[in-house]
Amino acid sequence: MTDYASMIKPITKISVVMMLLSTVYSSSVFALNFDEQAYAFSPLLVGISAVFLLVIILQYLYNKKLQRAHTTLSLSEHRLKSTVEGSGDTLWDWNIATGEIIRINDKYMMHKSEAGEFIPNANRIHPQDITVVDRLLKQHFAEKTAFFEASYRIKDSLDHYHWVLDRGKIIEKDGNLNPLRMTGTVRDISHLKSTEERLNLFAKCVESLTDAIAIYDRNFNLVDLNPSYLKLFGGVRAQYLGRAFSLSGYDNRYISEIKTCLKDTEHWQEEIKLRNHKDILLPIEITIDEIKNSHSQITNYVVVFSDLTERKKAESQLHNLSNRDRTTGLPNRNLFFTNLKKLAQQGTHHALLVFDLDNFKKINDSLGHQLGDSLLAKLAMRLNKLARQQDIFYRLGGDEFALVMSGTNDIHTITRTAKQFLAAIATPFKMANHELVITSSVGIVLFPEDGSTPEILLKNADTAMYHAKQKGNHYLFFNDSMNEQAVKRLQIENLMRYGLKEDHFVVYYQPKMDIKTGELVGMEALVRFITPKKGIISPGVFIPIAEETGQIIEIGEVVLDKACKDVKNWIDQDLFNGRVAVNLSAKQFSLPDLTTRIDVILQKNQLPSYFLELEITEGTVMDDPQEAIAIMRSLSARGIHLAIDDFGTGYSSLAYLKQFPLNTLKVDKAFVDDMNTDRGRNMVDSIVTIAHNLDLHVVAEGVEQAEQLVLLEELNCQTIQGYYYSKPLSPEEFSEFLRGQKQRQRKEQPNLKVVN
Repeated sequence: MTDYASMIKPITKISVVMMLLSTVYSSSVFALNFDEQAYAFSPLLVGISAVFLLVIILQYLYNKKLQRAHTTLSLSEHRLKSTVEGSGDTLWDWNIATGEIIRINDKYMMHKSEAGEFIPNANRIHPQDITVVDRLLKQHFAEKTAFFEASYRIKDSLDHYHWVLDRGKIIEKDGNLNPLRMTGTVRDISHLKSTEERLNLFAKCVESLTDAIAIYDRNFNLVDLNPSYLKLFGGVRAQYLGRAFSLSGYDNRYISEIKTCLKDTEHWQEEIKLRNHKDILLPIEITIDEIKNSHSQITNYVVVFSDLTERKKAESQLHNLSNRDRTTGLPNRNLFFTNLKKLAQQGTHHALLVFDLDNFKKINDSLGHQLGDSLLAKLAMRLNKLARQQDIFYRLGGDEFALVMSGTNDIHTITRTAKQFLAAIATPFKMANHELVITSSVGIVLFPEDGSTPEILLKNADTAMYHAKQKGNHYLFFNDSMNEQAVKRLQIENLMRYGLKEDHFVVYYQPKMDIKTGELVGMEALVRFITPKKGIISPGVFIPIAEETGQIIEIGEVVLDKACKDVKNWIDQDLFNGRVAVNLSAKQFSLPDLTTRIDVILQKNQLPSYFLELEITEGTVMDDPQEAIAIMRSLSARGIHLAIDDFGTGYSSLAYLKQFPLNTLKVDKAFVDDMNTDRGRNMVDSIVTIAHNLDLHVVAEGVEQAEQLVLLEELNCQTIQGYYYSKPLSPEEFSEFLRGQKQRQRKEQPNLKVVN
């Protein structure tokens, strides 16, 4: 910069000389007034004129130089101001004595300090930072630091805080070395602080990560690592720094392959085995990534070592949870399909044995699910011991199990195993003071003869098991005829579903006749399934399927509704005054809202309950006698008559039979057909005697011959039904039958009323 003080001094001297010359010149002119001629020739006058001219020239030159200096100064000031504005920094000059601060490019609107303030603009500095600024300023005033330098937050004119870096220095002191003047700069470092905070955050994250992290330079020499690295591999940080990348137990060729892969893909990841600081071999997943600068040049490599030990344990536990049955500990249905698919892909011969437990539901319902689960667990242990080492035993769900015998299709081996399983299952279990005896049925399929996929094999095995159940405690190999029957069964099921929707179920009625008078006393409602294309489907075909699928509930309600409607119509026509008997299936009987359902149907048809009799098989009521008694009492209280159907074919208990609120006992057709033998006649005689002793009405069904009628009358049977009097009749046919009975009664006994 131009030294303006040095320029001022000669200009001052010239001015003094000019003043002196001016005085001399004035004196000379005054003297010449007295002698003009003398002036003209005087050498002094010429000299004075020359000096005066020289002075004028010199003063002009100095003025030009001064003007150039001012221009240079203005230009320098302009450049300085532009530089400061361009940098974004604030320049300050602090007069410590007066508190006055001169600021250039001040964006924070800072002002003169208040009286008594040691820190300029202390009221605008963040309260948390003021103590730091105070301490650093005092250290500089005490000459402990060459410069004052502090980072702090300060408010702008909008009361928003900004991070700034304030740097300054004392430049002037008084005679006692007290600071008089201080200058410096203020720079906004908010963006730097934000970046610093992010970097600190990332650094803390890296340090706190449980994964071990190592950072290498572009030549794969270690430059840094986190605490987890030392926790995993042991040692201290210093012993690793500068080391070349290596993996314990893996040679240089493997390391070279990693580096080659990184050059091609910029990323490498693989699970390997490494020893930790305790020399324990651990599953470690290593991930390596390149770090590049803004010019896409590799600067570093980041290597992450993830210990997979806990994850492997969790995966194993999850695998067990998703593939193991909790109750028995056996592989479950999910693993069954997975393993069976693998066997199918390998193309090896294997056999599949599928079985479930007969009447297991009774154990659960009577003794509780907890005991039922314990029974399944004991059964699994018992059967698992019978399986060959290469075979796997599964629980498919509920009481259904499967055995996969791999590597064999030998019929003798498979048959022997099936027999062993059936015998083991039938061996009594002693549990909770109970001796439980269960049986099973086994369906067997072979791969690939009986199916190429696990789904087909299981379906065919279920089909074989279904047929085996009909024989009881038996095993059966699958064959094509079974499949045909399964298809037919599915067709019947679909027909029933469609028939319920389209009202293809019709009620027929078979009369019940008084054995002595031959008069009508009631009838039994029998369901008929009449399809448009298939015609009549036998009850013996569709009822067992309906019971298995649960469709029997809806069919039973259709029959009850139609029977009540028809009977009400005949009563209104004065054609009938007896009871209609309607069969109640086991599934209907077990409905929790059975009585409510019956009430709704009776009310809908406005039929008094007196005209309704419900027939229940003895097997149904003996499943749970105590519950059966409660349900039957509820029905009886409504005035509904109750009958035991097919008596003697099940396992009735006389102790319970006398507790049931029954009205009628029916003799099964099988006993009636066998009355031509002494044994058969004695059986019917016993049933009739039991019924009379229990004060029950007796009905014999399936009577077709006059000889049977005579014998039944001799045994004091009161009512019969069967083809001897009439086959089951359609509603229209039964109406005609009733009219005929009515006309007959009027002719033979005009005053006779039909009474039951």
